[in-house]
Amino acid sequence: MTQFLRGKQAGVQRDFSAGLDPQLFAIDELVRYGVNSQISALAYDPVQSLLAIGTNDTQFGPGQIYVFGQKRVSVTYPLPRRASVRTIQFNADKLVALDSKNEISCFSLETTRIISSYAPPGGVTAILTDPVLDYALIGIQSGPQGPTPLRIPNFWKQQNPRCRSAPIVSLAFHPRDLGSLLIGYSEGAVIYSFKLGKPSKFFQYELPPGAQGGDSDPATSKTRRYPRLTQVLWHPTGSFVLTGHEDSSLVVWDPKDGRKILARTVQDVHVDQPGVGSRTLGSTSGTFAIKNPLFRIAWCSKENPDDTGILIAGGLATNATDKGLSFLDLGQAPVYATSSWQVLTQYFEKPKKQNTLPTPPNSEVVDFCLIPRKSPYYAGSHDPIAVVTLLSSGELVTLSFPSGHPISPTNQLHPSLLYVHPFVNRIDLSYIDRTRWLGMVENRTKGPPILRGGAEAKHPMLKFANRNIVQAAHADGTIRIWDAGHGDEIENGSALQIDVSKAVGRTSDVNVSRMSASGATGELAVGLRTGELTIFRWGHNKAFGKSVQHVEAKGFGLESIQDRAEPNVKEGLLPLTLFEGQGPVSALKMTDVGFVAAGFETGKIVVIDLRGPAVIYNVGLDDFAPPSRRGSIRKSNSQQSRRPEWPTCIEFGVMSLDNEDYSSILMFVGTSVGHVSTFKLLPETRGGYTVQYAGTTAVDDKVISISPIDADLGDPADASQTAVASLREGVKINGVILVVSNSTARIFKPPAAKGAHKSWDEFLCDSAALVRYQAKGYALLGLFGDGSVKVFSLPGLKQIAAAPISHMLDIRRFSEALITPTGDVLGWTGPSEMVLLNVWGTGTDLTRSRDKLFNVEALIPPRPTISNVQWMTGTLYVTPADMDGLIGGPDRPASKRMIEQMRAEERERRALGRQATASSSSSGHEDEGYWAYMQRQMQERTQNLNFAGDSMDRVEESSSNLSDDINKFISKQKKKAVMGMIGSKLGL
Repeated sequence: MTQFLRGKQAGVQRDFSAGLDPQLFAIDELVRYGVNSQISALAYDPVQSLLAIGTNDTQFGPGQIYVFGQKRVSVTYPLPRRASVRTIQFNADKLVALDSKNEISCFSLETTRIISSYAPPGGVTAILTDPVLDYALIGIQSGPQGPTPLRIPNFWKQQNPRCRSAPIVSLAFHPRDLGSLLIGYSEGAVIYSFKLGKPSKFFQYELPPGAQGGDSDPATSKTRRYPRLTQVLWHPTGSFVLTGHEDSSLVVWDPKDGRKILARTVQDVHVDQPGVGSRTLGSTSGTFAIKNPLFRIAWCSKENPDDTGILIAGGLATNATDKGLSFLDLGQAPVYATSSWQVLTQYFEKPKKQNTLPTPPNSEVVDFCLIPRKSPYYAGSHDPIAVVTLLSSGELVTLSFPSGHPISPTNQLHPSLLYVHPFVNRIDLSYIDRTRWLGMVENRTKGPPILRGGAEAKHPMLKFANRNIVQAAHADGTIRIWDAGHGDEIENGSALQIDVSKAVGRTSDVNVSRMSASGATGELAVGLRTGELTIFRWGHNKAFGKSVQHVEAKGFGLESIQDRAEPNVKEGLLPLTLFEGQGPVSALKMTDVGFVAAGFETGKIVVIDLRGPAVIYNVGLDDFAPPSRRGSIRKSNSQQSRRPEWPTCIEFGVMSLDNEDYSSILMFVGTSVGHVSTFKLLPETRGGYTVQYAGTTAVDDKVISISPIDADLGDPADASQTAVASLREGVKINGVILVVSNSTARIFKPPAAKGAHKSWDEFLCDSAALVRYQAKGYALLGLFGDGSVKVFSLPGLKQIAAAPISHMLDIRRFSEALITPTGDVLGWTGPSEMVLLNVWGTGTDLTRSRDKLFNVEALIPPRPTISNVQWMTGTLYVTPADMDGLIGGPDRPASKRMIEQMRAEERERRALGRQATASSSSSGHEDEGYWAYMQRQMQERTQNLNFAGDSMDRVEESSSNLSDDINKFISKQKKKAVMGMIGSKLGL
């Protein structure tokens, strides 16, 4: 009976929710965007063209691994148990991860599931993989080991028995010879030879008294010290070894004789010599500034591995103004065999060029990931085209390499990475027609794609559904617009980008507070906390490719900013006009019929007609709002002090007001103290529009939602282009508005009818909207402070169903959740992750990705090998097959990758027609089945492994014999040359 009376009081004769049943209400998780926690690790696979990031275990979510490919390709790998991701490494068709609980997990890129996990004894301090090996070397306190019979002792303790603790901190294979392993202990480095089965060289960085080293503390420079080692690297050709130390020193060594070539920092050289170097002064007189540690070092090379440079994160003074990445461009390396010691020293002492790859101010780079063009070798640093940097705040910045120009992640990286590139400050959602969105494809100049791997899974196609278009405002003043979908097929997966900083003419203090878009007109309104209101409109850039100086042109209360369009955008959302208001923008609405209204925290309301454009209304709430009813009864109205009031919600509709027999365009403004004011937009004879105040009614609390409703049909009475066009034909719409505040909901006929209302029980409503389920009816959907989502009937406001969602969304950010007309809820789960829910679902989690990551046709190139000169001079070379036999032993079954390699080799052999020259026994193999062929291959492999040990023993003898043969051959040739000269002189 109560619901029936509410309908009568509201002037609504129909039940708009008659077809809705509680059984229809169930929460589906459709899709997640963003990352659940702070990023802790990065990795890139140039063969598959995939990017992986790992996160920390925090209050917002457990650590997990995200792998991203082209377009919307994304797969999430949860860890076996709750922990933080420390290290990620791609290895052919697998992904290897080390977490904070010293557990190593191996994931399959092909099946997108975990394969196995292993927790070795003791604390894991380093892990090393190689694209051609099926093994991982694990560094622990006692030395590197793996879950195989191969164990390597701690050589540093053997070298220095007095050393109490020498944990392994870094591991690196020789870039051209798997037989040489560079092991970095905390006290020094060791080159271990698998060929000899023992260490071949030791390196320890020693600073004599008086040497400054990398530390600028004068108190420590008076004693002899041994800075702890943090990272070891090979030169891309293996000609040199680089060690990074705790005092920010970079030391270059000769791996052949173990001598130190140069010790330097980012700024100074020869820091290991007494009296050399400079100290960085502190902020006050008589003080010094300490340096940041070396977070990460990479020895990069161009396509020619001899043309190299060192990329460094960290190592700069804490008071340095520019804390980007430091790059020492060394240039072409001198020929080691013919270069003097002085030439080698000057090569590292005086780089060809030294520059800084800039990052945002007041940010520190703690890690980075290079993006090589194609090679997975050389420690992932061969011929990189870009670098993805991780800041201490958890944000990402992508830079070109080696120039350091910022690369926009728009249409380069997955939308989830846009949430941390940089952080998102504000999210808005627009419900835009599908056909219109398909035509909104931005034409912007950009570089080659960074991620090209993976394949998207097929999803259901919703051809007649409008699109959920997200507008995300970032901390750097950039807004990116993209389709969040409905868990369906994304037809237009590209994103739009606008630069608000350029539109307002400054780079600092650009904090977006409100956004509103219209898909019908292709316009976007952006409000800032500094009071500016910027309008963007879809169009062609007349100054494309040109840098145009801004010319100030003001008129009708606005400033034209069309000449502030980005020069690299040919077609897209371009700046149109700018309004400079007072105070932060608190409410904003862009209509489909050419009007935009904004409210400011100072209480001002501004209406702009974009047909001019011109400001047609600019007043304050104090000019017409009624006095507050919350004053004391002992004071008269004149003595009551008004509470600060500002607009919190603005909506447009087309309907007739109470006691009027015609319809008009209406604007409804809800305020922070519970007032709802109605305005009429009326045409003028000269062609413009004017705004008239119609009346105000009061609700109990802050207004969070206003929904115009057709009282006869139940459909939304929005100010659409069709509804406004029907006004010329005299169409009358009998409408009401549904107003939701934190404490109540009211349905009434504007401007000031009493209507019907309902108070919430115990918890306040944080977000609400009018929603529809197919053709069954409309309802009111709200998110409440008890962590639940509830649905109420219209107009009776009776609760239909409720469900808890506090385990899905962050209840503290319910007020920022966005609700679409179809019942989709886009809400925050953490600082940088959102989830799209649907209340008319089946109660299932649909976020499990079915995308494909691994491309079997993308073959790993052969590993770089030693040069011909090295081979002729007797250098012992260990092949991947030798390492496989050494580590795995003869009883290890062939891996899937080895089987695929055998298949490829067999196909190549048959394609080249080698069967014709094979023996009769081998010719009989042509008709054998696959498993018979595999059995034969395994037998041959076992036989080869049986001879592996003998072959390794004969390597030195063979090399010696080869050297003797070469000497004999040279002597013989010399003898022939001498005899030939004598014969020619004698005329023989």
